[in-house]
Order: sequence, then C-alpha cells, then structure tokens
Amino acid sequence: MNDHPYSFGRNGAVSTVETRNRVLRNTYWLLALSMIPTVLGAWVGVATGFSLFAATSPAMSMLAFFAIAFGFMFAIQKTKDSAVGVFVLLGFTFFMGLMLSRILSFVLGFSNGPSLIMLAFGGTGVIFAAMATIATVSKRDFSGLGKWLFMGVIVLLLASVANVFLHLPALMLTVSVMAIVIFSAYMLFDVQRVVNGGETNYITATLAIYLDLYNVFVNLLALLGIFGGNRN
Repeated sequence: MNDHPYSFGRNGAVSTVETRNRVLRNTYWLLALSMIPTVLGAWVGVATGFSLFAATSPAMSMLAFFAIAFGFMFAIQKTKDSAVGVFVLLGFTFFMGLMLSRILSFVLGFSNGPSLIMLAFGGTGVIFAAMATIATVSKRDFSGLGKWLFMGVIVLLLASVANVFLHLPALMLTVSVMAIVIFSAYMLFDVQRVVNGGETNYITATLAIYLDLYNVFVNLLALLGIFGGNRN
C-alpha cells in the first residue's frame, strides 16, 4: 500500500525519534482540530435536513459518496506536504460531518437520542485512548496486522454494498460489530506507525486515524440506536 494515492494515509518512511515525536504531537493536534468541522458539518446536516443523495438510487448514492470521499483523499495525498493539505483535510472532515446527519437524525428521533450520541462519542474516545496507549507503550510490533485489516475492510465494503440491496438486519448488525473491531485495531496499527516512524507526515497520519475514529463512532452509534433507542 506504500505510496499508493488511495492508501488512506498509511504510507511514509522510517524517521528519527525527534521527527516521530513531532509527527505524533502534530497529528493529535490536527485530529482534535478536525473535530470542529466534523461537528459543524453534522449540525448543518441535521438542522437543514441535508440529504446529498435523496433523489438517487442506493447504488448511485454509494457511488457518489465514494467518488467525493476518494476525491478528497486524493487531494489530501497531493497536498500533504503543504499548508493547503490541512485545509483540504478539514474540508473532508466537514463533508464527513454532513454525512453523519442521516444517522444522527435517526438517533435523535429517540427520546434518549442525545444521551446515545454522547455514549457513542465517549465509547469511541475510550477505545481510542486504550489503543493509542497500547500502541505507544507496547514493545510488540503490530505492523503485521496491516494486510489482515485491509482484507477485513474489503470484506466490510462488499457486505455493506450487498446489504444496500438485501436489507438484512442480521447482516447489518454483523457489519457494524466487525467494523468496530477492525477499525479499533486500525487505531492501534496507525498510531504505532507514527510512534515507530513508519508514517512521517502528520496530515496523512491524521487522515488515517480520523477514518478509524469515524467508523468506530458511526457503527457504535448504530448499535446503540438499535438496541438502546427509546421511542417513548
């Protein structure tokens, strides 16, 4: 996956300890900053009833989403060595925030919707803190997880596409659980890449970890909405 334009921020070269610490510090700062446009995008989406693909078929909706998302990722890869890359990344996180509006609106339809959203946010934070801590202090090399996790993502994508047409509740639940497990492991993998010097660019490092957090949050919120939502 090295140097591939669609490697989701997972490329780079081995660096010095000083560079690693700087990249890790900048990654965490940019990751925190990226939450602002994400929340703003989500708020705009919910407040306006935003639906980018309301008039299209499920298949066209998914293709349009991937086209826009991969377009942003390609642009981030091309601008990652300049300040422009930061703004492109923040634009991407705003777009991803907009894409949260559908599931947020669904969950907010429950009387306990706000608490479910906060629980999913807190749960995602706890998972990230645990994975980041393990990646930082563990002497074990988790780089071997990369190819297996990537294969897992491919399976998830295929299952998700299939369920757009099949609408099987059991498959949806299975995909959500698998996604939480896979992207939690990806947090461990991606943070350790920075710690060990495998990723030397804080913009692409942020992109990778942001996608991990986003996917864990969305799928955790979906499960909470299904099993914990209260219509009363």
